[in-house]
Amino acid sequence: MSDAAEEVRVRVNGEVRAFAPETRVADLLASLGVSTPRVAVEYNREILPRGNYEATVLREGDELEVVTFVGGG
Repeated sequence: MSDAAEEVRVRVNGEVRAFAPETRVADLLASLGVSTPRVAVEYNREILPRGNYEATVLREGDELEVVTFVGGG
């Protein structure tokens, strides 16, 4: 049997990464060490509202762009 049931491959900022099934966008951000108050996530070419990070489950072939904002002056 293939590993397809054991992992989900998605593209994050241009790099293919593997995650466990049922991984949510919030889990992905935590694994990247990203602080959600200062991040924008594009999920399959649409901006994902912050309130959907916990409910959105990654699926095979999804494409995400994660952009963090840095303040300063």
